[in-house]
Amino acid sequence: MAQLRLTDFFGRAKAAATVPAKRGGGPRLKAAPGGAPVHREAEDGAPPPPLPASPRTPSRGAVPAVPGLAGRKRSRREMEAEPLTGAGTGERGGKSARKRLELPTDEGPPAAAASPPPAKPPPAGRTRSPGREQDGGTVPRKAPRLEPEDLAALRSRLQRMKMKTPSQLPPIPAGAGAELRSRLETLRGLELRLRDKAAASGAQTQETTAPAAEATGQKLPAYQRFHALAQDQPPGLTLPYKYKVLAEMFRSVDTIAGMLFNRAETVTFAKVKQGVQDMMRKQFEERHVGQIKAVYPTSYRLRQEKNIPTFGSGVKKSDYQLTLEPVLGEDEKVCGRPHLSASRLLERRKEFNRSLVNIVKQHHAAFLATLTPPMVVPEDKLTRWHPRFNVDEVPDISPAELPRPPQEDRITTAQELLSTARGMMIPKMEKALANLALRTAEAGAGEPVLSKAPSPASTSSALKGVSQALLERIRAKEARKLQALMTRDPRQEERLAMLGRLPAMARVLRNVFVAEKKQALPLEVACARMAESFPTQMTAGEMEKHLRLFAELLPDWVGIHAIRTDTYIKLDKNKDLGLVVERLAKAAKEAEAL
Repeated sequence: MAQLRLTDFFGRAKAAATVPAKRGGGPRLKAAPGGAPVHREAEDGAPPPPLPASPRTPSRGAVPAVPGLAGRKRSRREMEAEPLTGAGTGERGGKSARKRLELPTDEGPPAAAASPPPAKPPPAGRTRSPGREQDGGTVPRKAPRLEPEDLAALRSRLQRMKMKTPSQLPPIPAGAGAELRSRLETLRGLELRLRDKAAASGAQTQETTAPAAEATGQKLPAYQRFHALAQDQPPGLTLPYKYKVLAEMFRSVDTIAGMLFNRAETVTFAKVKQGVQDMMRKQFEERHVGQIKAVYPTSYRLRQEKNIPTFGSGVKKSDYQLTLEPVLGEDEKVCGRPHLSASRLLERRKEFNRSLVNIVKQHHAAFLATLTPPMVVPEDKLTRWHPRFNVDEVPDISPAELPRPPQEDRITTAQELLSTARGMMIPKMEKALANLALRTAEAGAGEPVLSKAPSPASTSSALKGVSQALLERIRAKEARKLQALMTRDPRQEERLAMLGRLPAMARVLRNVFVAEKKQALPLEVACARMAESFPTQMTAGEMEKHLRLFAELLPDWVGIHAIRTDTYIKLDKNKDLGLVVERLAKAAKEAEAL
């Protein structure tokens, strides 16, 4: 069969366009070389049945039934050569660029679908998304639902706004004049400002509020009130929490001042304050400098100086500034100039700690004098505080007076104001200032009271009928015991702790020898077995000390022998263990009475 050319069909394109083309699946049309296309009819002569309607996108244009090209895709050149007649009409035979998806409908012609059906209400329980088109209409957007947290936040905000509104203040009289009304409005504004200031003052740090709380009698935090009880160290001359904070501040001040002093720079309070706050993360003020001066007077030489370069720190060069100069000896010089060395810093730190301990000893001696009977313990022999002496209730150190700038006629107290403006004020204001000055003087004269021992009057009802002589003997014996406890040497305290553990350790030691079925064991082996069996965790070195104490107290039961390069421990298993425990308990009691 001869090959057809594309130009052979240009004259017959319009005639072939009217012939419907068969879909795939049936017999293809065969074109004659020189005539019109031949269509196969059904056997009964009727036209072929239409294909079932289905959702489909119609073709972009009517495809001409070209003979021999029934099942072939059109080329791009053919598609561009087609005329764009009927574009945008939406009809089957039109050649529009885009068509809508046609759905099969059973009722009426396609024109019947032009009018939209009435909108149906949505089923119950189903919500429409805001801004979404449904059935040709736009559903109105609903307000978003608020979460419970948002509602609570809005309620609290509304409550705060109501509290700050001036509506709760007393109403202004209707017949008030303009001047009275303006004054009342001013008072309302002042009250609102005071409320805001009181709310803002509650956000201060704990370090700045602790001294004020102590001065006003408020309760301090538990970590400060029971600081001495929470220390993980053997009992001794522990310092209160505020004294330890002050000692750390002195160390920080010494470190910063030493660096500035060694490079010949003027040490001002502003520089030291910033450095201490960066190191300790605590507030550092001038009263802390006064406390350091009161504890260690010879540590710094304080002066008020001006014309000191500030380098943009917000302080004028002509203003007076507090300066600190370390006090050093004549022999502490490097290249003819005083130098604050590391060893000198350590000595100053130890001296400051000794001064703090001496201050607490003075309060401790005052507490012992209030006991019944009074106790007197030499300060050089004191190794721990009295059990009823609350260390953390020791009053704070009164700051020493710092040098002030030259007086510029400033009024700082109510007494000065009263003496200056006497005769210039109304009698009511003068009386109020006098009362304020009196209360300030009374508050300054009062001293904080330490924890006191129970008085005899408070215990008379509980001890009614008991002989007074017996009570005196018991109290004297308790006083002697406490005095021995406060003056006991730390090494003796360690020995008492070891003696208290020996009775329980004796049973474990005998069980070790019974389990080993030997009369003697190497000392290292015995220490290892004892450390594994004893409930309290101890090292082999500590266990060896206890075994040697056994040999010292009970030489007839435990013996330690050195043979050549090894050391052996020997135990008499025939000894009655009950008698051994009694002897150990008696030795511990005698040592405690010393």
